Amino acid sequence: MSDIFRAALWMLGAIGSFTTMALAGRELGADFDTFEIMMYRSAFGLVIVLVVAYFAGTLRQINTQAIGQHGLRNIVHFTGQNLWFYAVTVIPLAQVFALEFTTPLWVIVLSPILLGERLTLVRSIAALLGFTGILIVARPTVEGLNAGMLAAAACAIFFALTFILTKRLTKTQTITAIMFYLTSMQLVLGVIAAGYDGDIALPDYDSLPLLLLVGACGLLAHFCITSALKIAPATIVAPIDFARLPLIAILAMLIYNEALDIWVFVGAVVIFAGNYLNIWFETRKTA
Repeated sequence: MSDIFRAALWMLGAIGSFTTMALAGRELGADFDTFEIMMYRSAFGLVIVLVVAYFAGTLRQINTQAIGQHGLRNIVHFTGQNLWFYAVTVIPLAQVFALEFTTPLWVIVLSPILLGERLTLVRSIAALLGFTGILIVARPTVEGLNAGMLAAAACAIFFALTFILTKRLTKTQTITAIMFYLTSMQLVLGVIAAGYDGDIALPDYDSLPLLLLVGACGLLAHFCITSALKIAPATIVAPIDFARLPLIAILAMLIYNEALDIWVFVGAVVIFAGNYLNIWFETRKTA
């Protein structure tokens, strides 16, 4: 079996996980607020991380050497993830995914400021294409701009910050440590945010499987992407991820009667072009 085929199989797992998480989040939105969804997601995710780490023998890798960096990363990611879950409950799912795809382009913009990386001409063109795609997807007007669209656009910025902070952490911390603090810290944040009003919705027989799905799929998606990137170039992996958009658009049409908006797809193609241009150039430069 070729590396490209194996990478494609991993990416199918990631696509399925992200799509399932979005659909489950949409269903849960009727009974749980975003803070409660994040709280339960982190709780179930923490159990999964500890069980896997125990059997893999990596529990000893968890330490407190970079506790401050972990805290900052997880506050940022917690914010972005809550914005994402809010967006999937109030605007078309295809719009959420299209705007989320701008995350790598925000990394381009923020890396020179936070990591000291150079902003090249190609990176600038890639970022410009991405922001053009945002305008095509959102088509902002006084009447059309809404909180859900702003949340979807903002979550991409917070995910980009998370990526940058994670890149810093990987220099000294293992995946087990990063995933442990991801779930444990965000569980604490979720309990605080969900319980500030003294009322936390409890799962029932209908919602419990969906909450378990959200927790498992969140971890599985990132594991699949990491596995794909280990065996194939980013130029192969990144385009496959964009298959999420037509898939979620079709499912949203069939399940929720959401209209297929051609401009969402046009904007997504422009965003993809920006992402692919940057990945292609960086791959050729390091080849």
